[in-house]
Parts: sequence; C-alpha cells; structure tokens
Amino acid sequence: MANNQSSDFRMSPEYQKIKKHYKSIITLVVLAILAFSAFFQIGAEEVGVITRFGKHMRTVGSGLKTKVPFIEQVYKVPVERQNKQEFGFRTAQANVRTRYQPRSGSTSDEALMLTGDLNLANVQWVVQYRIDQPHNYLFKVRNAESTLRDISEAVMRQVVGDRTVNEVLTVGRAEVASQGKKIIQDLSREYTLGIQIAQVVLQDVNPPDPVKEAFNAVNEAQQEKETLINQAKSEYNKIIPKARGQAEETIQKAEGYATRRVNTAQGEVARFNALYREYVRAPEVTKRRIYLETLQDVIPKLGDKIITPEEGNNMIPLLQMQLKQNNQ
Repeated sequence: MANNQSSDFRMSPEYQKIKKHYKSIITLVVLAILAFSAFFQIGAEEVGVITRFGKHMRTVGSGLKTKVPFIEQVYKVPVERQNKQEFGFRTAQANVRTRYQPRSGSTSDEALMLTGDLNLANVQWVVQYRIDQPHNYLFKVRNAESTLRDISEAVMRQVVGDRTVNEVLTVGRAEVASQGKKIIQDLSREYTLGIQIAQVVLQDVNPPDPVKEAFNAVNEAQQEKETLINQAKSEYNKIIPKARGQAEETIQKAEGYATRRVNTAQGEVARFNALYREYVRAPEVTKRRIYLETLQDVIPKLGDKIITPEEGNNMIPLLQMQLKQNNQ
C-alpha cells in the first residue's frame, strides 16, 4: 500500500515540478562553477602560464582571460616585480625604518666566509633579480628560488675565496659584487632558471667579532698611511713645480745674460775694427778724435772742475766768487 502511494506521488505533477526545479538549480550551480573556473584575472605586473594536463599551452598577459575549466591550469608569475634574496641577515620589517632580525645560526653560517689569505670575514649581501622566462622558471627546475639561493652562496664563497681579506673589506668590494653578479647570471642561464640578475649588493662586510678590534686598528693605520701619502703628494705638487719654474726662470735669465754679453762683445769688436780701419787711414786724426771723445765721456763724471793755465794767477778772483756763491 505504501509502495503504491510512493509511486503515485512520483507520478504526480507536484513531484515533477519539484524535480524540474531542483534540476534547474543544479544546472545553474554547475554553470556558475564552470563560468567561475573559465575566467581569471592577471595582474598588471604578472603573466599567466596556462597548462593542459601538465603541458604548456600558452602564456597570456595582464587582464581578464579565459581557460577551459577543470582541464587547463593557470600559474601566475610576477615578471615585472623586483625580487630579492638576502644572505647573512633577514629583513623582519621593511618600512620607513627598516628592522632586521637578530642574527641566527643559519644567517651566521651564510655570512662567515674564508678569504684567499686564510682569514675569515662576515659578508652580508643581497641578490636582486627578475623573472624573465616564466616557462623556464616554472618547469625547467624543480625549485628555482632554492636553486638560485644555492648558486648565489656558492658563487660568493668562490669570489671571496679568491681575494685577500683586506680586498674584501676595503677596495675590492665593488669588484666582488660585479664579478659575483656575472657568475650568478651565467649559471642561472646555464641551469635555465628563467631569472635575470639585476644586481648584487654587498650590504655589510666585517671581520669576525673576536678579531674585529685588531682589524679596525689595521684599517685605521692604513687610512692614516693613505692620508700621509696624500699629504706628501700634495706638498710635492706644490714645491716641485715651483722649483722647476724657478730653475727654468734662472736658466732663461742666464741664457739672456749670455746672449747680451755675446752681442755686446760682438758690437765692441765691430766698433774696434771700424776704429782700426779709420786709424789706418789717418792715424793722427783718429788719435785726436779718440782723445776728445774720451774727455767728453770722462769730464762730466768729475763733478766740479777747475782748469787753469800754467801760471794760475788769473783764476783766484773767480775761485773766491764761486766760494761766496756756494756759501750763500
């Protein structure tokens, strides 16, 4: 009796109406799920790598995109974002006032390196990179981030191990960063990580704590040495050019004096030769002319002059008059 009532209910219009209503709801739910799965959004700094059953199908840019629901899968890769990996330290909070985590055992192990002269140095650095080949980044290497970290640490230990501790601490820091970037980029390309290295920055390079005071004393001595050398070079640049200028001036004066004396001697020789030629032509006239010219040159240099005849009597009044004039 109960079975007949249940059968009659299923055949009733009310049951058919309820059944149709539930089918519509299920259909709408399925369509909503399909629609939700078919559309996806790619950010402005991202690309979408779409795979179908694990095979790479295409790469799409930013915006609203579609895919085959439940068959295709999307991996969003931030290709325009500047990423970084920190070694020897960790940033706990990056803000206006950046705060770093206290050094732990793992970061200390990363930072502690052996230099080429068998000294130790604590080297902290940052590798900044960008993903430029999303397909390689996702599928060529199992974990590209971890691989890049291992490569970076190995390369920096190699580069630091080829230099002395003084080079790493002082003048060789830029070269260490530059060479480290090149080798990391070459290995990343060789391993097809799909990563482009932007730069390697040495944050802080210090000697280990037990020997830090000794290293600081050595650095201060080296800086003082450089200061004294620079001061000596400065004094050298002041004095030596001045001395060279004075020497050149003395040489030029000597050369001018020599030239003047030579020219004077040559003029005197020419004058003597001219006088000699005239003397040969007329000896008496030449003698008299030379005598008069000599007197003309000598007499003005004598000051007051008194010329008297042999008797000298007629000049006494004149002398007395001159004495009166001088007294007045």
